[in-house]
Amino acid sequence: MRAVLISCLVGASLALAAHAGPEDFVPGTVITGFGDVAAVEDARLDADTEFQIAYDIAQAAAEGEVSRALVTPARFLNMHVAAGVPEENIHLAVVVHGGAYRDLLNADSYGGENPNAPLIEQLIAHGVIIELCGQTAAYRDVSEDDLLPGVTISLSAMTSHALLQQQGYTLNPF
Repeated sequence: MRAVLISCLVGASLALAAHAGPEDFVPGTVITGFGDVAAVEDARLDADTEFQIAYDIAQAAAEGEVSRALVTPARFLNMHVAAGVPEENIHLAVVVHGGAYRDLLNADSYGGENPNAPLIEQLIAHGVIIELCGQTAAYRDVSEDDLLPGVTISLSAMTSHALLQQQGYTLNPF
C-alpha cells in the first residue's frame, strides 16, 4: 500500500512539472531567427550575473545546414537576456578547429551561400568572438580572405582556449 501511495505522489509531482512542451519555445530577442528558448520560473539569475563562456567546435554542420554548435551560443544569449541578465554582462567566444572550419567560410570559399553566415553575422554583431584555429587554417589552406567578416585566425585552438581561460572564460561543454 505504501509503495502505491509513493508511486501516486511521484506521478502527481511529475504531472505538475511536465506542464510545458515544444510549443513553449519562442524566438529569442537578441539573436533573431536562431536559438529559440523557453521561459523558466525562478531562474535564480539577476542583473548582476556575469558570464564569460568559451565554446569549442570541431565538427562541421551537414552540407547546407546551420551548425547546431553555432546555434548554442545564440541560444545562451537569448535565454539569459530573457531571464534578466543584461547582454553587456554576457561575454562569449567560439573556438573552431577541425572540419568545422567550413562553417566559417565566405560564399566564394564555401562554394555558394554559407547557411551559417546570417547566424555568424549576428553573433559577431553582439560581441561574440569567433576564432579559427591557425593550425587548421594552415592545414586546410584557409586565409582570412576565405572567412566570413569578423572571424579571426589564432595561432591554434589550444592557444585560444588557454588565453580565454587566463581572461576568466570557462569552457561550456554543450
